[in-house]
Amino acid sequence: MTNPTVPQRGHTRMIDLPVVSDPRGDLTFVEGGNHVPFDIRRVYYLYNVPVDSERGGHAHRELEQVVFALSGSFRIKIDDGFSKSEFVLRNPKRGLYINRLIWREMDNFSQGAVCMVLASHRYDEADYYRDYDEFLAASRA
Repeated sequence: MTNPTVPQRGHTRMIDLPVVSDPRGDLTFVEGGNHVPFDIRRVYYLYNVPVDSERGGHAHRELEQVVFALSGSFRIKIDDGFSKSEFVLRNPKRGLYINRLIWREMDNFSQGAVCMVLASHRYDEADYYRDYDEFLAASRA
């Protein structure tokens, strides 16, 4: 995959990462600006999430992300202010790109699920929309 174009606001898409396989197992790697459409400024992961828990429940003003299920599975619900969709992530070489101004909610975590997120910016609380109505107003402006 070579330098993908950055999608416009409101877009999500699946991203497939390269896999190197041999008898010892599989190796997957990711390069910012090459396999994902931004330079990676932060990496974080969720684990030990109770199976009945929900995560997310917010959108970002500027931040872009790619979300992966490194182990197990979970559902991610996406809302761009106009339409909604759902994805089940379970393959560690496939991630969901989420552009700015996209509301996301995650649930249905399997036992032992590990979610890794690659982010375009460092943590900044001011970048979050945590109120759904405020997000809707911004996404429709």
